[in-house]
Amino acid sequence: MSTAILERLLAQFMDFLRVERSLALNTQIAYQTDLKRYINFLNNLQLTLPEQITPQHIVKYVSLLDDLGLELTSISRNISAIRMFHRFLVGENICQYDPSQSISFPKLLHRLPTVLDIMEVEQVLQQPDLADVLGCRDRAMFEFLYATGVRVSELIRIKQIDLFFEQEFVRVFGKGSKERIIPIGEEAIFYVSNYQKTARVILAQRGIDNDVLFLNFRGRPMTRMGFWKILNKYIRQAGITKHVSPHTFRHSFATHLLEGGADLRAVQEMLGHVDISSTQIYAHLDREFLKQVHKQFHPREKYATR
Repeated sequence: MSTAILERLLAQFMDFLRVERSLALNTQIAYQTDLKRYINFLNNLQLTLPEQITPQHIVKYVSLLDDLGLELTSISRNISAIRMFHRFLVGENICQYDPSQSISFPKLLHRLPTVLDIMEVEQVLQQPDLADVLGCRDRAMFEFLYATGVRVSELIRIKQIDLFFEQEFVRVFGKGSKERIIPIGEEAIFYVSNYQKTARVILAQRGIDNDVLFLNFRGRPMTRMGFWKILNKYIRQAGITKHVSPHTFRHSFATHLLEGGADLRAVQEMLGHVDISSTQIYAHLDREFLKQVHKQFHPREKYATR
């Protein structure tokens, strides 16, 4: 079938890397992961032959990785893999034209936001004191944020009625009140449920909460500024010197899923990015598929002990 042509050419390219280039195994695995995602992107555009690929398609793909928050070093590796792949196709006389040859990629990329690596995320998650009411809440907030990739403005508006933990999903109302359903893993469910049963009960007695999930010390809904102050405290405690903003967890969520090999369309759907690229590329994805991607590629789920 025509849809398998690019996959077959990728297999030939990987053989070339192993035999001719003698690249390190980790580099080979990274290139294969990056190019599989690239080919999936092309297939979604109904591009199944190498001669159909234009510079504009590659620019669109790299811009998409940038918009989703992939780190600059990872984007550079993706670009390197794409260029090597197309040079290989020309060198093997599989096609006559290299669409990546004339593109100046650095001009495409804006300054990317800070991303925490997996160990740094773990350091932050470990800081709150679970024996303390506010510490229990803070751990639940951070776990929720990292598990779902929601914006902080979305986090502070989440209500308990929006939690569907038995189905491992949460409902989020994003920009323009657009509703989306996002998978949430067992680790985050555990900490949020614990917060609901203990700390939230205490906090809710102090004010009017309107069913909002995360409450401040006075029992009222958390604010953006309140979250910012809480995050800064734990970032300092964790000894992290990077400039971290409330959006950092969202970009870290996307980067860690993508670097782990997650489906590009699935990450786009979870983030609620509807206009990153041509919207016809992205059909509505099945919820079970999203959940499968989340479980397979989210660091907190891959190595969960619970």
